[in-house]
Amino acid sequence: MVTEPARKYWFPAKRYGWGWGPPSAWQGWVFFVAWSAAVAAGTRLLPEHPAGFAIYVLTMIVAMIAVGYWKGEPPRWRWGDRDEPPGA
Repeated sequence: MVTEPARKYWFPAKRYGWGWGPPSAWQGWVFFVAWSAAVAAGTRLLPEHPAGFAIYVLTMIVAMIAVGYWKGEPPRWRWGDRDEPPGA
């Protein structure tokens, strides 16, 4: 029987709350640094156009969330240690 290898997440789920924490794989760090650089570049190139800047920032946020869903652990609300099975 052929088993599928365990999926390596780029972004682990946060311990408390909903969403993802800092990257846990090098690919996640590369994406995060590139995304941050693109946001920083947008702040320098689009400050005179408030509507264009708002659309740009919203687009970047949607891109970050999309990659989180694609390459991150499935999101759900977490309560820290209460989510861990006893003895884990």
